[in-house]
Order: sequence, then structure tokens, then C-alpha cells
Amino acid sequence: MTKQVQQLDRVIIRFAGDSGDGMQLAGDRFTQETATFGNDLSTLPNFPAEIRAPAGTLPGVSSFQLHFADHDILTPGDAPDVLVAMNPAALKANLADVPRGGDIIANTDEFTKRNLAKVGYDASPLEDGSLDAYQLHAIPLTSVTVKALEGFDITRKDAERAKNMFALGLLSWLYNRPVDGTLKYLETRFAARPEILAANKAAFQAGWNYGETTEAFSVQYEVKPAPLKPGKYRNITGNVALAYGLVAASRRSGLPLFLGSYPITPASDVLHELSKLKRFGVRTMQAEDEISGVGAALGASFGGGLGVTTTSGPGMCLKAETIGLAASVELPLIICDIQRAGPSTGMPTKTEQADLLMAIFGRNGESPVAVVAPATPADCFDTALEAVRIAVKYRTPVIILSDGYLANGSEPWRIPSLDALPKLRDEFKFASGNVAVDGKAGPPFLPFARDQKTLARPWAVPGTPGLEHRIGGIEKADITGSISYDPDNHDKMVRLRQAKIDGIAADIAPVEVDDPDGSAKVLVLGWGSTYGSIGAAVRRVRLAGGAVAQAHLRHLSPFPANLGDVLRSYEKVLVPEINLGQLALLLRGRYLTDVVSYNRVRGLPFRASELADVIQDVIANV
Repeated sequence: MTKQVQQLDRVIIRFAGDSGDGMQLAGDRFTQETATFGNDLSTLPNFPAEIRAPAGTLPGVSSFQLHFADHDILTPGDAPDVLVAMNPAALKANLADVPRGGDIIANTDEFTKRNLAKVGYDASPLEDGSLDAYQLHAIPLTSVTVKALEGFDITRKDAERAKNMFALGLLSWLYNRPVDGTLKYLETRFAARPEILAANKAAFQAGWNYGETTEAFSVQYEVKPAPLKPGKYRNITGNVALAYGLVAASRRSGLPLFLGSYPITPASDVLHELSKLKRFGVRTMQAEDEISGVGAALGASFGGGLGVTTTSGPGMCLKAETIGLAASVELPLIICDIQRAGPSTGMPTKTEQADLLMAIFGRNGESPVAVVAPATPADCFDTALEAVRIAVKYRTPVIILSDGYLANGSEPWRIPSLDALPKLRDEFKFASGNVAVDGKAGPPFLPFARDQKTLARPWAVPGTPGLEHRIGGIEKADITGSISYDPDNHDKMVRLRQAKIDGIAADIAPVEVDDPDGSAKVLVLGWGSTYGSIGAAVRRVRLAGGAVAQAHLRHLSPFPANLGDVLRSYEKVLVPEINLGQLALLLRGRYLTDVVSYNRVRGLPFRASELADVIQDVIANV
């Protein structure tokens, strides 16, 4: 039948089901095809921490939200236009987020009396009228999939598992998505199981055909490609971008990359990705614990390599002593903290920004390090390069504060040209050996004689003749590096190490303020993954006629040199954070600015509509 094609400028879809229903896979494949089509997009995977929560229960619900559009977007969206609910638990867990009039595609086969009772439904919401305010499409996804696969030599269980491919095919038809990438993906994934491959491809095609032939959907939708800068693009998650950025930094610095890591959610994918890149000289070691991982990474830096370790909040606690050692011996070290909700184990698969104070202060003694934070999944690539630049130039540990939202979320990434990447090899040099000439020994090596501009000490590769020196956590004498307990020397060394970190401020970009006509009295200042939510909220406020400025921090230790002047330029400064006000605390203490702190710790990113209301309230009270 011929169906009407309706143009849309944007759509938000949420796939939701049990942890075993393949919602992450379906969402990821829809995302990849959407990226291929050329839409701008942003995603929000959301899944339980349990490997397999009880089937059909609320704790076991897994979802994947995708926002795609024909224009520039900044967030995965506040509320889904379409909810695909594979069972009653998925419906109940997500229904409150669906606006009235939204589409709900429900798998009727799973709305059994038993499954309804598991989540507290006395009657089926598909039949009792409680969903009358929505566009309900009740489809027996499981049984239709099984029927479509009757001719295949597979078990009924395997046939039922293919229902996510049926749903993906239906949604691909509904929103006119390409299909070649998904078919090629299935061929790769199930290459060793031809019958399962054929069944999944058939289920996907059956879903597409169902959309074309059923009377349940009379309209097909189209979202045209977004105008993007010329170049080659790919869809990328934050963890993959971070891994690629570290490899690029290794190549541009000429330093072999070594990753010492212990698996931990949500940082493990960086280890997984880097382990695939041995052809670029990358070496990865899955250590027996967090302490071993960071110790091996620091050893690699001591040996003249690029030492990196990855972790999340609990692992940062365990790595603190070795990070302090790296600050004491003044060696480059990259620590990637992919933040998650805490404290302790907390909510391992949920996002948070609560490690900022730990990153800056969370070690014994005066132990300053540099701290940077990416703003978007793609920005993780550039932030990795910047972290390595600072680490090798100033001989310091650098902590990268990503988080679960950035790590698992994705967006289009314009692949940079090689010439556009910083020449990191120009930022440092190794100390040269003091070799005897004509029987006369050269001058003694002074391991803590500093560069007058950066205050960085020499980077001496072990085994270089003439560069023998002491190393370890006990305080060293200035210049000579001998062990020292002298009070005045300790005071001097503590101040030198802090001055070195403070001096980085002169070598980083100033804060840029987005204030179109300069009339705003309120500045919204963020850091890390709040960038998209703040940007989308600011757009809403401006469209409503409000005047508001926006700025975002990548460098958190030290702060950019002009930050104080920027803060003093506005009557009110609003700082939204996914913690209880950690950046706000630092700003108040450093600049004596009475910032307005807005905080939520729900394990989820801010909604743009929520922040827009807060900004409007602050503007109204200036």
C-alpha cells in the first residue's frame, strides 16, 4: 500500500526491554544507520549494573535513547517521542517520560498475567484505557517474529531472541533508515552460525515488511540529513574517542603507549578498545588490581613511555598513593577517571560528576596535579591530546574526568586531519647523558634542576649513561635530588610543585563566553558532560527572549587565567552540576564569588527543560 511520508525535523526514540532483549544492540544499530544517513544525533544508553537482573522486573529494564535531527543538537532529548516497550516492566519504568500524544509500540505477547503482576499491574494497561492519551500500537512482536522464522532450523528460544531485529526493522522502515550497515553487521556477528545469521536477517526484513503492509502505521516519517562541515565523519562513543585520542597522542609524541588497567564500569571499554590497537605500538596490561595498574603505568612513564591508567571512582581511591608518587617524582602520567554514581560501589552504570574534589585534592600531603574534563563524547579525543600535552611538557600527572554519560553516549565525530593535531614531540625532550670525554667525567646530573619557563624537571630515561639518580616517594633536595628532611627544602619543593601546576594556566586557552549581544546579566558556567544540557537550555531561554551567557570549563586544575574576570563580569553565575556543588565550592573559595549552585544526583544527565526553568528563575531574580 502507498503510505504518506511526513517530514520531521527531529525525533527521540527509546528502545526499552529486559536486559536480555537486545535493546542496546537495537539502539546501537539504529544509531549507526542514522549516522550513516547524515543526521546529527546524541544517544543515552541506560542499563542495570546487574549482569542479569530477574527477568521482567523493574530493576532489569534496559533502555537506549536516541535523538536525531536535521539540525545541530546537543542532548539525547528530554522525553521520547516513541517508546518501544518489550514488556510491562519496560512500559512502567519509562511511561512517565513519554509526553501525552507520544507513540508507544508495545509487545503484547509479554503482557501476560504473570509479567503484569511482577511490576504491580492489576490489569493490562494495553486494555484498561490508561494509555488512551497516547498513540498505542499493540503488536505481538514475539509471536510475529517466531511465525516469520518457522522455516529456519533454529530453536524457538533463538527465534524469540530475534524479536529485537524485528523491532529494529519496523523502526527502520518507519523512519526511513538505511539497512545495509545492519545487514553487514549481522553477517560479521553471526558468521560462524549461518542459520542464526539467516534468521536474524529474516526477522529484520520481516519487521520492515510489517511496517510497509500493516494498517497500524499509515504514515512513514523522514528526517533529512543535518548540514555538517565538510569532512569524513563517523559515529563515536566517548570511551572510543578517548582511546583514539590517546593513540593519536602517542603517535604525535613519539612515545610508546602503555595502559595499565583493571576492569571497572564504565571505564572498561577504553581497555577493550586499546587492546585492539597493538599495530600502533600500544601495549595493554589487565592488572590484578587497581594499584598494580597505575603502578605499571607510572613505571612505563619512568621508562620513557606514555603511561596511562583507566578507572572509575572506587579505583581512584586505590590509585591515590601512586598518583601522589607521580606528583612527587614529577613524571608524566595520564589517569582517566570515568566517573560514576557513588559512594563506594554506588550505581556502577549511572553517571555522576562527584569526583572533582577527589581529583584535585584526593591525596595525602600537598600533591597538586592537572585536571581536565571533556564536554562531549567526541571531545574526549581532543581532551586526551590536551592531557598528554600538559603531562609531557610539565612532567606531571594529569587526570581526565570523563563520566558514564560521555563514555557510553555517542555523536557524529568529524575525523581530523593529521596536520590539525598538535605536534606533541615538540613539547618535551629527554635529558641527554653526561658521558666522560678524554677521561674526564661530565658535570653531575641534576635531576631536579628545572626548566625556567615550565618548572619541569628533566625526564631521564633509565639506562642512559650519566643519568643515574634517586627516585621514590621520600622528599628530594632541590636541584640535586638527594633525600632531604630539611624543613626549608621541603617548603621550597612543595611550593615549586604547586607553582608548576599553577603555571600551566598561562599555557591554556582562556575561557570563552557565549554572550551574543553582551547584554546578559546571568552567566551559566559548567564543566564536563553538562555542556549539552546547558547549551540546549540556554537556546530555549534565548528563543523565549531571555538574555543569558554561557561558558564551559575544560581545565579545572589550574583554572584558566581569565576565569576570575569572567565571573566578576556578571551579576549572577549559575553553576549546574551532577554533584552537590563541588565546582561551586571551588569558585567561592578561589574567587569569592557567590555563585548560584544547582545540583542533581539522579544518575542521569540534566534535562534541558529543567535547566531552562532554573535559568529563567535566576534571570527573574537579578
